[in-house]
Amino acid sequence: MCALVVTGTGLTGCGADPDEGTNGVGKLPADTIQTKTRTAAESATSVRLSGSVVTNGTTYTLDMRLKDDGGTGSVTSKGATFRLLRVGEHLFLKANAAFWSHEDNGKGEDSGSDAAAAEKLGGLYVKVPVGDPSYKKFSGFTDKDVLLDGLLTLHGSLATDGRHKQSGVRTIRITGDEGSGGTLDVSLEGSPYPLRLVRAGGAGTLLLSDWGKDFPLEEPEKDETVDYGQQLPSS
Repeated sequence: MCALVVTGTGLTGCGADPDEGTNGVGKLPADTIQTKTRTAAESATSVRLSGSVVTNGTTYTLDMRLKDDGGTGSVTSKGATFRLLRVGEHLFLKANAAFWSHEDNGKGEDSGSDAAAAEKLGGLYVKVPVGDPSYKKFSGFTDKDVLLDGLLTLHGSLATDGRHKQSGVRTIRITGDEGSGGTLDVSLEGSPYPLRLVRAGGAGTLLLSDWGKDFPLEEPEKDETVDYGQQLPSS
């Protein structure tokens, strides 16, 4: 004998399959889901990351679009917002004069004494030399593989934590150590892309969207660019 079950969406009849019409990953063990979602993410040509990341005690708010050969978008930290653009190995940073005058320019130095340089740099794309400390600091925000490798790992024992929705898309949630090691919502529709990540230890929450959607990625025009050669100006 079979009874009707009351769910959050109404009455469900006998034998109803919660995975009907999905990609099937909801039936899999958590570790297998994690493997499949990492594979899907790595094979995607592009992605958009938005949200917050806490690194070494500093919170960065990101809105980046990434693909294999670079990325573009905005980063906010300590009240300052700047744009990053990387095409191949060429990294550009665009910020206002106040950023260059008062903010840490990525080298651990205050550039406040060089007001003339700050005015010259404000509003332009500054080409960041590969050998400059700020290149290593900021280029990771534009690197799809680096970001995904560092972010899509849950810590501790993996388990599934029911069905959810993210931006209207059905998901299966996997957790590390019952959530203390982070949570990851994986799409049950189409490819099993990761859609929402809550990092362990309160280290930020990220939304991942626009998987596989192409976007233009070109170096700025010469009249929009400042090239300081081997090292950015500092105090």
